[in-house]
Amino acid sequence: MARYFSRYQRRRRNIRWLIYIVSAIIIVIAVVAVLYRNRNSSKARQETVAPARDVTTAPKRVATEVLKVEPKLLQVRPQSTAEDNPEVAQVIDKAVGLINEKPAKIIEARDILNETLPVPMSAQQLVFIKSQLSALANEWLFSRRIFPQDKLCGSHMVKSGDRLEVIGKKCRVPYEILMEINNIDSPRALQAARPIKVINGPFHVRVYRSKFSMDIFLQNTYVCSFDVGLGKPGRETPTGLWVVGPKLEKPTWTDPDTGKTYESEDTDYPLGSRWISLTGVKGEALGRTGIAFHGTNDSNMIGIAGSRGCVRLHNGDVILIYKLLMPGVSQVEVVQ
Repeated sequence: MARYFSRYQRRRRNIRWLIYIVSAIIIVIAVVAVLYRNRNSSKARQETVAPARDVTTAPKRVATEVLKVEPKLLQVRPQSTAEDNPEVAQVIDKAVGLINEKPAKIIEARDILNETLPVPMSAQQLVFIKSQLSALANEWLFSRRIFPQDKLCGSHMVKSGDRLEVIGKKCRVPYEILMEINNIDSPRALQAARPIKVINGPFHVRVYRSKFSMDIFLQNTYVCSFDVGLGKPGRETPTGLWVVGPKLEKPTWTDPDTGKTYESEDTDYPLGSRWISLTGVKGEALGRTGIAFHGTNDSNMIGIAGSRGCVRLHNGDVILIYKLLMPGVSQVEVVQ
């Protein structure tokens, strides 16, 4: 009986140890399974995010903050001389070399050419620099491409609930230009967790009365130029500083001289495709209203003094600046 009891106790101890061992094995297996599942989940998240870091579609730098410094547009006024400036010629050679490198150093070339604009130079040099800057703008500005070293453009990762109008307002540019460079059909067509290109505005304009032309700047960087029509004698376009006001597409307009009212569908509608109102804040422009950028149905009016003071543009040109100028923010300087 004692031997039987002793064997019984040993059997119970063996069973107890077997239970302990099996339990330990189960616990180890469970821990390993949890760690493996977490590792796979983390890897899956990394694989999901990875495409957004492709440098060809979205830079590693996600720029959502707007530049705080106000542009000093009045300091960037190109000056033309009779002779070529040797120092400017050296800058042009350096910029051309940067553009021709593989890959091209677009932003570096843009910046050194733009910094040279206020330096006195020959008319030929000025035309060349502006043409190069305008061509470069097609690469760094009017495309989806983003350069990591560019402070004027960046990337914004869309979050749920984001609205393109709000993003544009924070960047101080109209949402229409963000739609265009990102190939977005509707301002409400944003997709969460996907990056879009943004522009750190605002855009500004300088109008030259003597040249019947205008320059467009993003902050303090030259973008492009357009030919314009200006006010006729006795109704000259006032010089000074203006601020962009409300913008309209083909508004109803009444001729102040004849009293005739024009609707957008009229065949003789005179304002073209867009109307961008201006409010004078400095110089001869101070307190003036009723002056605007607008299109025209007569291209012969571009390059001459024939308006009532407004700045006329070709319809395609005025559509572009409509997408660039921000009401209440963008400035227009009219100089002789």
